[in-house]
Amino acid sequence: MRVISGSARGRTLKAVPGMNTRPTTDKVKEALFSMIGPYFEGGVVLDLFAGTGGLGIEAISRGMDKAIFIDMDTKAIDTIRYNVKVASVESKAEIYRNDAKRALKVLEKRGSQFDLVFMDPPYRYTDADQLLATMIEGQLLGEDAVIVIEHDSAHQYPETIQSFTSWKQAKYGDTTLSLYRRAVQDSSSGAHEV
Repeated sequence: MRVISGSARGRTLKAVPGMNTRPTTDKVKEALFSMIGPYFEGGVVLDLFAGTGGLGIEAISRGMDKAIFIDMDTKAIDTIRYNVKVASVESKAEIYRNDAKRALKVLEKRGSQFDLVFMDPPYRYTDADQLLATMIEGQLLGEDAVIVIEHDSAHQYPETIQSFTSWKQAKYGDTTLSLYRRAVQDSSSGAHEV
């Protein structure tokens, strides 16, 4: 498992010990970033259920200004700390051990806002749509925010979650990526360009 592109390209990242964390494969990561980037001109990323921190680190490597990593597992937190150090992105990383729902409440109180959100929960977890709704209600998402939910291909998330709509879905075996962004308002009723 490595950083694929950008400033930290080629750095090898450590996996979380044990069987509880399933890191995103390099193949899926590469496909994902070609859909949402591949590079960024700043912004803040939230890596929820961060695991190894690989997705948030990749986003920083490709131009994001800052990443907030959240995970409940102590081993995952230790692994993220190690990986941000290896990738030389410590100054752009904030790492917190917390439950996803509680973390979102804390971030809302802080007035945080994100341009990119990764949610890669354990495959038995099927409430990522509820977490997205919480983020929308808590005004945690920037105007052009992109949300990526990585989930079991057997589970289907709704096409629309409040003001966000699924604009792309990609399946890789038992892994599916569902990408959401704010639904574009129809501007045909407005003024026309001359």
